[in-house]
Amino acid sequence: MNKEQLAKAAQILSEAKHITAFTGAGISVESGIPPFRGSEGLWSKYDPIVLDLDYFFRNPKASWKVIREIFYDFFGEARANAAHKALAQLEAKGKLKEIITQNIDNLHQEGGSKNVVEFHGTSKRLICTSCQKVYPAMEVNLDFLPARCSCNGLLKPDFIFFGEGIPQEAYEKSLLAAEKADVFLLIGTTGEIMPASQIPYLAKQNGARIIEINTTASNYTYGLTDVFLQGRATEVMEKLLKKML
Repeated sequence: MNKEQLAKAAQILSEAKHITAFTGAGISVESGIPPFRGSEGLWSKYDPIVLDLDYFFRNPKASWKVIREIFYDFFGEARANAAHKALAQLEAKGKLKEIITQNIDNLHQEGGSKNVVEFHGTSKRLICTSCQKVYPAMEVNLDFLPARCSCNGLLKPDFIFFGEGIPQEAYEKSLLAAEKADVFLLIGTTGEIMPASQIPYLAKQNGARIIEINTTASNYTYGLTDVFLQGRATEVMEKLLKKML
């Protein structure tokens, strides 16, 4: 990691009035959650059709078996890491105003962050596809599949499946953050997933400076990013925090 770039990023963040963090799968990898795409991604092991909305309604039991394995047996063991906690510290100090996350793992909240916009929803809630009743996932017995509501409607995780639109409230909050922020802190996101990938571009158009933390170059690095900090999210965030404090 370039020390000059680190110092520059720390100065930009220190002088910022409104920092928004924009996070992707890369921030949760160090908590043991693999990304969905890539050679080591979940879709190299599982068929993504299980998260297709039409397939889910046609084959709820088959979908739920894989959903339970990925998001509740496996992801359920993950814990917030140092990068999640560093963002919570920035928020507590009044510097970071909100986090827009593409992740559905709830680790930002577990790390202590309060103002989190879940662009793709969350695995921590289940919603009835019939009556819209919402349940904390941990309160639903997933030994019996497919999961059912008290009205006998089919329950699904409250995150976006293929074939669903972005939650309106999350989308509007993200647009507002892109309008207000003077610094956008991109962490662990490749910029490949639409429409989330467009949010940093909107921030840039509105005058925000872009600081990117990624282990490798992304779609943002050479066309959008002002300061690129190459490295693991935990390591870079801890160093940034020390420079700022």
